Amino acid sequence: MSSIDEIKTYLKSVLSEERYFHTLGVMIEAVELAQRYGVDVKKAEIAGLLHDCAKCMKTDELREFIDKNIPCLDKNELKNYKTLHAPVGAYLAREKFNITDDDIISAIRWHTLGRVNMTLLEKIVFLADKIERNTRDIEYRNQIIKILDDNQGEIGLNKALFRCFAETIKSLVKRKLYICTSTINVYNWLLEITEN
Repeated sequence: MSSIDEIKTYLKSVLSEERYFHTLGVMIEAVELAQRYGVDVKKAEIAGLLHDCAKCMKTDELREFIDKNIPCLDKNELKNYKTLHAPVGAYLAREKFNITDDDIISAIRWHTLGRVNMTLLEKIVFLADKIERNTRDIEYRNQIIKILDDNQGEIGLNKALFRCFAETIKSLVKRKLYICTSTINVYNWLLEITEN
């Protein structure tokens, strides 16, 4: 497995300055959330650091990469170019950085769309991506942190995720972007488990 320093060196060479700054923020936020929810901190650190490792690839490059290396990808996912970096990033984490831990790979893979029955690590990386301090809206971050503070344990995490998915869907509708069916499924799943 590549070291944190090796991964950072690579990311600095392929990501924009702002994207790299965001990535460091996600790594820090993922570690803090992992500590809060009793999840392996090292896994959270690596997943947070690598979550956007393919983000600065051009859309054509991502599509070509997927055609060549991930041909079984659900065709619904190909309809929104903004999420293509997630499966490519998971592939790169395994193949380029020798990450063999399936929890880490899965957290990278699902940090954009989410999935029904997300693991704690998947939830943490997804949420860290939405609320890190470096580039995300502070008012929104504070609202999510309040949800976490007002609700104990995984209930708070689920309620915070629900809020994020609701906002994401609103944003996609506003921008007239394709909403993957898996995102809708996650929204419905979170609605069901947070209603009680």
